[in-house]
Amino acid sequence: MAFNFFLIEKSGPVATLWLNRPEKRNFMNWDFWHELPLAVAEINADESIKVFIVAAKGASFSIGLDLPDFVERFRWLGESGGAEANQRLHEFVLTLQKGMRAIADSPKPSLAAIHRHCIGGGLDLVSACDIRYASQDVIFSLREVKVAIVADMGSLQRLPYIIGEGATRELALTGRDVAADEALRLGLVTQILPDKDTLYAAAQKTAAEMATNSALVMRGVKYVMNKQRGMDVDRAMDFVALYNSGFLQTAEFVQMAKSFAERKKK
Repeated sequence: MAFNFFLIEKSGPVATLWLNRPEKRNFMNWDFWHELPLAVAEINADESIKVFIVAAKGASFSIGLDLPDFVERFRWLGESGGAEANQRLHEFVLTLQKGMRAIADSPKPSLAAIHRHCIGGGLDLVSACDIRYASQDVIFSLREVKVAIVADMGSLQRLPYIIGEGATRELALTGRDVAADEALRLGLVTQILPDKDTLYAAAQKTAAEMATNSALVMRGVKYVMNKQRGMDVDRAMDFVALYNSGFLQTAEFVQMAKSFAERKKK
């Protein structure tokens, strides 16, 4: 389907989900929040896609929530009106969370290619991805505290597993900027590339390498790693044992086992 905010491009088994509001530095207006779960659903439904990249057109990855758009479009957000209004706001937040959850829960692995600004909601988005690469000019910020909002789109829940709770608390309570070298040191990203073009090329290369692997196995890796959060080591080991007892015998595994057996006979 056609989207206002997003563009999906395919290259063999790799898709790129482009943030495509470059004239506004990918300011996240209502189109972003409405369309993100739909775009991810489209990628999930396409069996030819094994991996997807999340990247952005224009000068910045994203400068976060388009607050003026929301103030104009949803005037009732600033009103207080008792339990009914609070319930409406609660349901609205849950609606906005659907896109970030869709990224995190997608059975297909995702790789974020992040350049220049990755602010507020942008950080929520990349935190939901499995792998993060960034350009040397990147600036991250968990900026919601600066606009009197408790970040509620996933950063406070996912970043502790990525960079640790102490670092997450510092970023969330200060709203300060994090440059590329610090992001690499914290483990927020795993590669820093010189510029936007080399960043996207590196993301494409890694995604293509991942796409040579079994889609079912990659799905399993992601599922196990997501589900074991909060488990102690013993419970996590039991969980992966149960998972593999049900899903180990993929077509690729059976073929490999037969190949090894035939070699041994020779």
